[in-house]
Amino acid sequence: MASAPFQIAPSAVLQRGRFAPSPSGPLHFGSLITALASFLEVRSQGGYWLVRIEDIDTPRVIKGAANDILHTLESYGMEWDGPVLYQSQRIDHYQAALQRLMDNALAYPCTCSRQEIAQMTIAGPAGPIYPGTCRGGMRRPGRPAAIRLRTNKRIITFQDRIQGTFAQCLETAVGDFIIRRADSLFAYQLAVVVDDAAQMITQVVRGCDLLDSTPRQIYLQYLLGLSPHYYSHLPLAVDQHGAKLSKQTSAAPLNRRNPGPTLVAALRFLGQAPPRELARARPTVIWSWALEHWRPEKIPALRAIDWRSCLAAESSCHRFTPMRRSMII
Repeated sequence: MASAPFQIAPSAVLQRGRFAPSPSGPLHFGSLITALASFLEVRSQGGYWLVRIEDIDTPRVIKGAANDILHTLESYGMEWDGPVLYQSQRIDHYQAALQRLMDNALAYPCTCSRQEIAQMTIAGPAGPIYPGTCRGGMRRPGRPAAIRLRTNKRIITFQDRIQGTFAQCLETAVGDFIIRRADSLFAYQLAVVVDDAAQMITQVVRGCDLLDSTPRQIYLQYLLGLSPHYYSHLPLAVDQHGAKLSKQTSAAPLNRRNPGPTLVAALRFLGQAPPRELARARPTVIWSWALEHWRPEKIPALRAIDWRSCLAAESSCHRFTPMRRSMII
């Protein structure tokens, strides 16, 4: 039986949102979409906008990228509330959460390699579905072990404020998933849940590529006794071929000298229809207009949008891959 949707009433508490980039390179147009939407959503409700640098995956961290990200946000007129949180400084908090799960027999060590898992199972939306090989004990005790979280057949359901109802059975769609890697680095799924709780986040606005991860995070919140958030998953910025704009694909850094046209293009991407003359205005004027006219219900319920088509004020953004209003996996 499906559970009731996890959600929190937006007006129930003072809203706290966040932007959480990884310092693996400079911000690009896709990053701006998330920063802009998360900023406008929480500030339009009189809430706090926080910044977190997700630098826990140390092999991917580029020296100086974190400061570059913060300078770019400042040049685009985005002022955050409170101190910046760095994941690399919070290892003890992740370890405490991991130990709690281990003590309650909710997690276990696993020595299966990726290749072995791929050979013994089928692919799911997040990759090969782990078949539970090490649930009863490590298959190869001599190897370095990852830590996996036990899943079950419960269907996790939540109401996304853009994409609609999303439901997933973790055991059949993902399997027991990693919360600490075999190289001892903590996995994103655990770190983001612990950090959102520490920052008292009430709303999460981010890209649609993380929609499939949300049931795992809701499940972790439940096991750790943490409050749920409400979620808004934005269309991804893609090129004309449908490839996601990202640091890994060498996406162009944001222009810090003249942010106006890019800010306006991002507003158009989000369905806000700013007047074309706004692109020539100062960032403070653009932000004033954006906060006054912010309508999250106008954000397209799509997986992706061709970002280059949003740069020309005379044309409509070209859209990719409509999202079904109800997704069950």
